[in-house]
Order: sequence, then C-alpha cells, then structure tokens
Amino acid sequence: MFSNSRSRLSLKVGALFAATALALTACGGDDAATPDPADTAAETAAESMEETTEETAEETQEGEEQGASDLTITFIPKQLNNPYTDVVLGGGETGAEEAGFAEWNIVGPLDASASSQVSFINAETQAATDVIVIAANDPDAVCSALNEARDGGASIVAFDSDANPDCRDVFISQVVAEDVAKIQVEMIAEQIGGSGDIAILSATANATNQNEWIKFMEEELASNPDYADINLVAKVYGDDDDTKSFQEAQGLLQAHPDLKGIISPTTVGIAATARYLSTSEYKGEVALTGLGLPNEMRSFVKDETVSEFALWDPAQLGYVAAYAGKALADGTISGEVGDTFSAGEMGEREVGENGIVIVGPPVRFNADNIDEYDF
Repeated sequence: MFSNSRSRLSLKVGALFAATALALTACGGDDAATPDPADTAAETAAESMEETTEETAEETQEGEEQGASDLTITFIPKQLNNPYTDVVLGGGETGAEEAGFAEWNIVGPLDASASSQVSFINAETQAATDVIVIAANDPDAVCSALNEARDGGASIVAFDSDANPDCRDVFISQVVAEDVAKIQVEMIAEQIGGSGDIAILSATANATNQNEWIKFMEEELASNPDYADINLVAKVYGDDDDTKSFQEAQGLLQAHPDLKGIISPTTVGIAATARYLSTSEYKGEVALTGLGLPNEMRSFVKDETVSEFALWDPAQLGYVAAYAGKALADGTISGEVGDTFSAGEMGEREVGENGIVIVGPPVRFNADNIDEYDF
C-alpha cells in the first residue's frame, strides 16, 4: 500500500511541475492589471502539492492501521487432488478469509515424494509470502528451504504432517498422536476378537504423522496385555496413491493368507483397501479400520465391508492453521509454550510443548452415526 501511495504522489507532483513549466513558457503580455500567470501557476502547484501530501499521509496512516490486510498466506499440502487434502484446504481458505489475509493461495506437488515440495517453498520465498502453511512429506527434506523462507521474513506453520521443529514456528496437530494410535489399535482389536495377525497399510515411508502413529501402535501392541495375542506381521506403503494402495492391499492378502485385519491410517489407503475387500473373497473375513472420510467410506460401512473407522474434522486443521499464521505474522504469538491466540469459531488455542497446537479429539464412525457427517 505504501509503495502505491508513493507512486501516486510522484505522478501527481510530476504532472504539476509540467503544468507549471507549460504556463511559464506560454504566458505573454505585460499588463499590470493582469495577474502574472507564472505566480498563479506556482501558487496552484504549491496548493495542489500540499493537498496531495495530506492525501498521501492519510493513505499511509490508513495503510498502517490496515497493515494486516496486506498479509499473504500460501498452503502447501502433501499433494494436490487428494480428497482429504481438499477438505483441509477448504477449511484453510475459510480461516484465511476470516482472519483477514489479503491474499491466500494453494500450491503443491501432484505426488507425495520427499523433496517434491521444495521448489514450491522456494517460489513462495521469492514472492515474499508472509505465511507458509505446509504438510511436510518429509520432516527434514523441506527444512533447508523453510529456513530460507524464515530468513526472508515468513512465518512457518506446519499442519497435518509436521516438519522438523527447527524449521517451523508451530505445528497444528489433529489430535494427540498417541491417542490416534491407540484408538486404531483398539478398533482393530475389537473387530478381530482380540487375537490374530494384522498389517498396516500406510501412506509414504517418510510421512511424519504416519510414522509417529505407527510407532505408538507398535508400542501399544507390545506393552498392553489386552493385545498380547495380536501380531503385527507387515507394514506396507501405498504412497497416498489410490492405485498403489489398492495393489498393496491385494499383495498383503496374498502374502499373508491368515491375515485377520488391516489398519490403514490414511484416507487414501483405507478407501482403496475397502474397495478391494468389497469385491473380494475376503469381505467379511478380514477387518479393516483406520482413518477415513465419512463420505468416501459410507458405502463400505453400509455394505458391511467396514464396521468402524475414525477421523477428526479435517477442515478444522486448515482453519486453525490460518489463524495461527495470522497470529504469528501479527506478532501475537511466537510459538512459545503457553502462547494463546484466537481461532475464530474454534475459540482460543494454546501452544503446547514443541510448538504443537491440538485441534480436537477423533470421532469413531460406524453405521449408527455416519449419516450425521458430510465431509
């Protein structure tokens, strides 16, 4: 805004001096009763310059008062064209608009490989974007680029999948990671009767959130006596790609014919696995649970391919992330433990240990409640 005001001032002043020069060279005659055109032009120029300066000062003050409206925010998801991501980003756009950002953008790769986000981060750094919100495909692969963005003045918000804490300001987490893991283990145990072989079909091998959940799942299976008869026999990765996830699910059943259950902590993976099971001989024989979108899983619940799965409201992730970015850019928070900020309809949020902000608890979806949700 300030640069635009300066430009308008320069144009107006330049035009006034040109008009004055023209008046001086075009005037003629020597009549004492007639005011000197040069004096008149000079007075007019001085008055106009004074008015212009006052106008510019008002514009500058207004710009300072509305400084927040100049802020820009860009969301960089793991990958574009992912149904779960679309819901998250929809919440992000709503939050960005409500928080008062002047401009918000979405950029990102079509694949979820480790380094695919780096070029997009670099482009935002060059564009001097104020806030970058990222779901990291790899916590370390993006770190150097994010630190360059921070050096350039950007605030960094990680959401959904964390970046290395050394290169972001806060992380907006769905829920407490351990709780996400435990609820999935609990569901699979209930569905297979507390004993048998199970497998995990994850997203990418480097995904921060997936790996943290899997770590807690393994710890829960190993330490909780209620799960002593459950054996985790395989972990495979569908790379959040529908076709590959479908093939990995098929491969699991071929490699482990005694498999009793599959946990897929990824919305792409659980939907692809459900599609495979629904038309296979394993329907009703192999349990499937994990994290899924109600709208994608509804038909599989109703045809009894899946009995229960879980998730949070993904839109809330993007929504809170936008408000966190605004608070960082405004200087309301710095990412320190105990910092608080307003997140619109989500209320006050507090920054916890390691710069983590928790959105809310997961919900179990089954035949009794799935029609109550639309996302």
